[in-house]
Amino acid sequence: MTKVGQANAANLTVEAANGVKYAYRRFGKTDGSAAPLVCFVHYRANLDNWDPALVDALAEQREVILVDNVGVGGSSGKTPDTVTEMAHGAIAFVDALKLPRVDLLGFSLGGFVAQEFALMRPHQVRRLVLAGTGPQGGEGMHMYVPEVLEVALREKIDADAILTLFFEKSESSRSKGREFIQRLRLRQVDRDLPVTRDTVNAHLTAISTWGVPDASKLSRLAAIKQPTLVANGDNDIMVPTANTSLLAKHIPNAQLRIYPDAGHAFLFQYPEEFAAEVNRFLGR
Repeated sequence: MTKVGQANAANLTVEAANGVKYAYRRFGKTDGSAAPLVCFVHYRANLDNWDPALVDALAEQREVILVDNVGVGGSSGKTPDTVTEMAHGAIAFVDALKLPRVDLLGFSLGGFVAQEFALMRPHQVRRLVLAGTGPQGGEGMHMYVPEVLEVALREKIDADAILTLFFEKSESSRSKGREFIQRLRLRQVDRDLPVTRDTVNAHLTAISTWGVPDASKLSRLAAIKQPTLVANGDNDIMVPTANTSLLAKHIPNAQLRIYPDAGHAFLFQYPEEFAAEVNRFLGR
């Protein structure tokens, strides 16, 4: 029997109460021994941007659910331009699947959404994983630094752009980055729909608004009571690594993990290691 994972999972749809038809993939261990893990992805990304090596390893111990939020990829609707609205969209999706209790993994912009989801629906979130992300009002998040902004705004994000944005300049990190890019090409059929320029613009607006410096916003994190794993590379140039430390400092029940010689996509540079860490954390 062929094993179902990111490279061959069916593209599913579900219509939520908000009228949006969400595109998603769902695979992994479904014996009820673990809460489903719902994953929210990064800026201008769709279902195909998740690393098969990471999500398939996570699926060894739990059901993994990947989703295109409102207006992204194969999902209908207009992409919101605030993180709060994106979180409402994520909640509508989880409700449409009738999931009473979930774990959340949010990467980058998806980590902003995961925080808001946990704050809005604390009863529904069991544990939280925040990867390469930061708190509202954090440090150096209002606008990308020039070398990042120029690449992030390009019409097409190619392999060189991915290496620049996501990985360190060292050959060891770039080599792992090239392996990651090859894995993204494993799915040859039934790929997701491309992300539109309207979605790119909405994502940029939401990121910039979330990133307006405001230390008073950090107090909101005290309301995230769930056990939380906070992780990043040691030199994230998209969401500066200092923000990962801010999350760990202000979320009461957080543990911090920083990966060496790694940038924003540390989780795709160290997919097996991070998956093992996440599975241990969620399995407690």
